[in-house]
Amino acid sequence: MTIKGVLFDFSGTLFRIEPAGSWLQAALGGLGVALTDAESERVAAALERAGALPGGAAPHTVPEHLATAWAARDRSAGLHRAAFTGLAREVPLPDPRLYDALYERHMAPAAWHPYPDAAEVLAGLRERGVGVAVVSNIGWDLRPVFRAHGLDRHVDAYVLSYEHGIQKPDARLFAVACDALGVDPRDALMVGDDRRADGGAADLGCAVRFVDRREVERRPDALRPVLDLVG
Repeated sequence: MTIKGVLFDFSGTLFRIEPAGSWLQAALGGLGVALTDAESERVAAALERAGALPGGAAPHTVPEHLATAWAARDRSAGLHRAAFTGLAREVPLPDPRLYDALYERHMAPAAWHPYPDAAEVLAGLRERGVGVAVVSNIGWDLRPVFRAHGLDRHVDAYVLSYEHGIQKPDARLFAVACDALGVDPRDALMVGDDRRADGGAADLGCAVRFVDRREVERRPDALRPVLDLVG
């Protein structure tokens, strides 16, 4: 098999969202709201348990009134915002403006950190003439994140679920990415951290490789084997 195109997931694969504590602090600071250290720790932990941080931990339970939005959250910007702000509203906060501020913060480039080997691997694929597409279940435009971190120049196509009304593991989303790169799915490799969502690429005929979803400092080189696979 000759790999002519590589599809990458975004969150947990190329980038990792900031911890819940710094996410909360950024939103508090933007509004001029102050909490004690103990209160901040308690609220951040509650928001994390609720699954309110996109790209963070999954919710322990999804409230019944949010079940429909949660199931389809990556199919539109509106559903994505409704699902995550809805989960955040399960946690009492000292200022109601914080619910929207938290959602806005998670879309800021500063809230995201690339894995240490992401730039090296993307640049290496570019040097080898291998096309690169980012295929993400998401409800907002992540292109500014790539631009801010200097990785946009290595990406040929972005295939974002909310722009197509399709979310992984639906094979149609991976087909869009392969078409954008001009490669046969049998000559493409999908790299992701979610065995269910990213594994849907196998239904199209793509090879699939999984990486562990870990903190940035605990996963320095999980992407590098991709370069060995393309030769």
